Amino acid sequence: MAKVIQIVEDVTVRFAGDSGDGMQLTGSQFTDTTAVVGNDLSTLPDFPAEIRAPAGSLSGVSGFQLHFSSKDIQTPGDTPDVLVAMNPAALKVNLKDLKPNATIIINSSAFDSKNLRLANYETNPLEDGSLSGYNVIPVPLTQLTMSALEDLNLSTKEKERCKNFFALGLMYWMFNRPIDITMRWIETKFKNRPELVEANKRALQAGYNYGDTTEIFTTRYEIKAAKLPKGIYRNISGNEATALGFVTASLKSGLKLFLGSYPITPASEILQELSKYKEYDVITFQAEDEISGISAAIGAAFAGALAITTTSGPGFSLKTEALGLAVMTELPLVVVDVQRSGPSTGMPTKTEQADLLQAMFGRHGEAPLVVLAAQSPADCFYMAIEASKIAIEHMTPVILLTDGYLAFGSEPLRIPKFEELPEIKVNFRTDPTNFYPYQRDENLVRPWAIPGTPGLEHRIGGLEKRNIYGNISYEPENHEEMVRVRKQKVDNVQKVIPDLVVEGEQEGELLVLSWGSTYGAIKEAIENIKSKGYKASQAHLRYINPFPKNLGDVLNRFKKILIPELNMGHLAFIIRSKFLKDVIQLNKVQGRPFKVSEIENKIIEVLGGKNGK
Repeated sequence: MAKVIQIVEDVTVRFAGDSGDGMQLTGSQFTDTTAVVGNDLSTLPDFPAEIRAPAGSLSGVSGFQLHFSSKDIQTPGDTPDVLVAMNPAALKVNLKDLKPNATIIINSSAFDSKNLRLANYETNPLEDGSLSGYNVIPVPLTQLTMSALEDLNLSTKEKERCKNFFALGLMYWMFNRPIDITMRWIETKFKNRPELVEANKRALQAGYNYGDTTEIFTTRYEIKAAKLPKGIYRNISGNEATALGFVTASLKSGLKLFLGSYPITPASEILQELSKYKEYDVITFQAEDEISGISAAIGAAFAGALAITTTSGPGFSLKTEALGLAVMTELPLVVVDVQRSGPSTGMPTKTEQADLLQAMFGRHGEAPLVVLAAQSPADCFYMAIEASKIAIEHMTPVILLTDGYLAFGSEPLRIPKFEELPEIKVNFRTDPTNFYPYQRDENLVRPWAIPGTPGLEHRIGGLEKRNIYGNISYEPENHEEMVRVRKQKVDNVQKVIPDLVVEGEQEGELLVLSWGSTYGAIKEAIENIKSKGYKASQAHLRYINPFPKNLGDVLNRFKKILIPELNMGHLAFIIRSKFLKDVIQLNKVQGRPFKVSEIENKIIEVLGGKNGK
């Protein structure tokens, strides 16, 4: 029977299975291929923190969601159109998220009595009619994979593990994707195990052929390439983008890059990624703990390097005292906090925006510093460069906030030309004439005098400095003067940051003010309500301390301010206290990013159906 090809604008697919089923690998391969064919895309990996939850259990389900389209998109999609469920637990965990009539491709081989019991199913959902509202396609993925590999000299377990590639091949056929990209990846990944190269390639091809030849599938889907600005693109996750941003900042500044860090989810990938760039003068130091990581980075800054430390949640807390040292010594340091759900160990693989107040105020004494936040996976690249530039040119620690959603999620990045990126000026002091370590320029920035420079010997350390001279001082008036100077120096950064941009009407009934990873969901929500006749504008903060100088003016141009956050109201608290402006909050702390529909519904509720309808 001839297969019908149906052209659609966008699709959301979720792969779900046991933690050992390779769902992250399957999703990332589908993502890479989708990027190559030119679709715009956004991803949301979702997996448990446990190293290995019990196989087949509800707590062990791992998922990977991908939204791809022929138009510009901002989020990984609210509700999947297609679910690939590798076992009963994966079906049960994900069923509530699907669209009505969604397609569910089920590995029917896994629906035995044991797995049904582990998933707390009293009856088999493939037989009891509970899935009648969906387009259910049972495929014995495990059985078909084993048959395709039966003549290979591999263990039963090794053969069974290849079923994710069978599923991937089937999805490649369904969405008209080429399989050769993944074929080449398999050859590289398993180059030292030719038998695994053969097994995985054969499973991938078998899945593709199954879709092509079986009568079960009558329709294929085609999503045209998106019309993106001209350029060379690559698919990139937030952590990869952050790492590459720092490498670029190192090249722009001409400084060696030093990363002192302790591995912690979800920040560890930045350390892993940067360790690949030794030939670019990148030094990575895996310390024994968080305190050592940041302390080593402060030492590297003192020695004249672009110094970075990365962390998340509880690790960020451990760096607190050393952050005060960096403030006191006025050395350039970038701290990346990839936020995760807390407090304490919390939910390490889940996202949240609940470290903002800690970034702003979580230090002893008067210790202000610059706080920035990236808005998308690709934006992590640019904000890493910006954080480095501010740290170096203003001799101050800078905190760059990302989060788990940005870190693991991915989207296309148009690779900029090197000359398009901002210059980073490094001004090492070399002239000993009239040198004082805390003498300042017009922005109150002190000179960067690295050890070993003749005539520039000076004291450094955490005890208060005598103004200009740098000697230890307990004089009351001197301490207050130094506190005020350090604050004003951070405030002066406002001179070089861009004004806040308002997207949409420049004044009116409602402004949606946001920061961090909520940008994409809010942007899509506002586009959706416009099509329904409502009016709202968006302003997104990438600079949080100091704020853009026009923020107060922007807030005063709107009657209502709505602030959606993945916390209980951190930015709302700051806006109220700093601008004496009441705001409306939309808060979510479920370890998941906002859905577009959640923000859309809140905007319509706030507008009350009056504005422009």
